[in-house]
Amino acid sequence: MNPYRRIKDPNTRVAAMAVSVVLVMGALAWAAVPFYSWFCRVTGFGGATNVAEAASDTILDRTITVRFDANTDPDMPWEFLPMQREMTLRIGETGLAFYEASNPTDRPVAGQASFNVAPYAAGGYFDKIECFCFTEQVLQPGETVEMPVSFFVDPAIVDDREAKYVHEIVLSYTFYEIDLPEDESEQAALSPQALTGADAPSIDTN
Repeated sequence: MNPYRRIKDPNTRVAAMAVSVVLVMGALAWAAVPFYSWFCRVTGFGGATNVAEAASDTILDRTITVRFDANTDPDMPWEFLPMQREMTLRIGETGLAFYEASNPTDRPVAGQASFNVAPYAAGGYFDKIECFCFTEQVLQPGETVEMPVSFFVDPAIVDDREAKYVHEIVLSYTFYEIDLPEDESEQAALSPQALTGADAPSIDTN
């Protein structure tokens, strides 16, 4: 009996093909996430940006305008906006922009910002040195903060066959509410607003 004989039964052949397709698609799906993340970081596709350890050592005479955009997830109660609408600087020059966030609620709220750069071709050349989006942020009830982002546009953008035609970049952030850090959660649980009924401290009026 030849184990390598061709499968002549149509139903068996279709079933074997279906199993093969499922296995291949599963393997591709498993590899897609890390590959896509790497691809975005390398090429800037999807508006992914870079993180720089220091400012650029080259500054060109050509200028580029950066516009700033701010959004919040529907479930995020913060008020969030850019403190400047746009900034024009030379390519390679370090820029410093600020965003303002306010917590109008009566409870601590933690947030994490996602970001995007448009057009996509410029994403790989937008380098952040410092950014509030690198870490989670916690605002106390009624607190308002100014959050900086330090950045520059990589001079290599002028050598890219598509990105070299970009004269304006939009930097956009969206804040999402996340779980409070453990220490903040414990502190919030002990706040006067949380202490009601039997949990509230008794007051001796005698």
